[in-house]
Amino acid sequence: MMAHYDKQYINGEWREGASTQIFDNVNPFDNELVARIRLANRADIDEAYEAAKQAQKRWARSTAEERKQVLGRAAKLLQDRKDEIVGIMIRETGASAVKTVSEFMASVASVLTAVNYVDAMFAPQVFPSVLPNKENHVFRAPAGVIGLINAFNFPLYMAMRVVAPAIAAGDAVVLKPDSQTYISGGPIVAEIFEEAGLPKGVLNVVCYDVAEIGDYMIEHPVPRVISFTGSTGVGRRIGELCGKHLKRASLELGGNNPFVVLEDADLDQAIDAAVFSKLLNAGQVCICTNRFFVHRKHYDAFVTRFANRLRQVPYGNPADPAVIVGPLINERQVEKVLGLAEIAKQEGARLVLEGQRIGNIITPFVFADVNPNGKLAQTEVFGPIATIIPFDSEEEALALANDTEYGLSSAVFTQDAAKGMAFARAIESGMTHVNDTTVNMDPNAPFGGEKASGIGHYGGELGFEEFTTSKWVSVQKERRTFPF
Repeated sequence: MMAHYDKQYINGEWREGASTQIFDNVNPFDNELVARIRLANRADIDEAYEAAKQAQKRWARSTAEERKQVLGRAAKLLQDRKDEIVGIMIRETGASAVKTVSEFMASVASVLTAVNYVDAMFAPQVFPSVLPNKENHVFRAPAGVIGLINAFNFPLYMAMRVVAPAIAAGDAVVLKPDSQTYISGGPIVAEIFEEAGLPKGVLNVVCYDVAEIGDYMIEHPVPRVISFTGSTGVGRRIGELCGKHLKRASLELGGNNPFVVLEDADLDQAIDAAVFSKLLNAGQVCICTNRFFVHRKHYDAFVTRFANRLRQVPYGNPADPAVIVGPLINERQVEKVLGLAEIAKQEGARLVLEGQRIGNIITPFVFADVNPNGKLAQTEVFGPIATIIPFDSEEEALALANDTEYGLSSAVFTQDAAKGMAFARAIESGMTHVNDTTVNMDPNAPFGGEKASGIGHYGGELGFEEFTTSKWVSVQKERRTFPF
């Protein structure tokens, strides 16, 4: 592992933070020390933002070809180092090989897709005016400096889905990964782009303790956009601060994602997708399924077969490629999940499969006949607890699916494509997948939520627009006559 993976990356230099605090980054499976990081303080954040501000002015003047070359080289460097980077990610995040390789490939795709958006920055839209002899142009411009704050669960991907399009747009970024997965979400990203030839200051990486820094990263006067992935509670606070300072906020927040099995669904297909939807990254995915709604016709068979499948899923050390369920990220998350399981029992849910704790690993729980208004069904679990609820009609299923403050992802299973499309559009979520898992990421599609699941998008043209501004320039080609 590189010696600078425990360092901050500010204005092209790898150095220790100036805080007196040290953070021990550990492997969540066996608590092995991965890195000891001296954290950043407010002075470091000032320096990072000032470097980004100056570098962004220069990078905004770069040519389309220069941006494409940096992104293309970064994608190749990632691919060349796939095995090494995946190994580091498994060790630091505790995620399975299946999840980590999927995240790695999605990260590469984000970089490659960003290449396709570069030309849009140099090709204004031209359209006619309602006034005679006038021509309108709309130019895209970089948003400026972006403050990026990410969660622990998809560290490399969550960084690349912002950093790559920001580079394509001509922006600069100050990136703050989660300390628990700092290496995967920060230094690796900086190192790849440094080697790809990105000028110093365009990307900076800091690691700090919120208790010391407070809201300084958000309220700092330099960034024009704050991009945050994390809990809805923190997202509300960031949105409030961005509104106060008239900054743009891009927020991907919590989810309570429904998975609906209609009466005419292919049950085999639904169960296959359900297992993946629940157990990818041990359920620590914002778009994993929280609530399974199953038509009464399929209910008993679904419960039995689904529980049997979850019982057979391999768990243990994620360094073993056969393992699917690895550890939760920390002791606090373990206690939260076990606490929710106990609450579900107290609320009268039927325990079909009881999970066990082995260190930071929790094997799957399955609860059936869950109260849809109870604590378990109304909480983002972020762990391997499956909640199953029956319904008798499509109208009931839709009402149950929408009965949550969240609206991130969702899925519906039916053999009637038109019915599936109509049901999908009626679910109050930013994303719905017909006959597929709730866990989907596509760099060409807009990823984002509704209601308390966030504001804005990542991916696709809508996602790219989060990191740009528009300017209208009109040209009056002949002298205009005014009424006075």
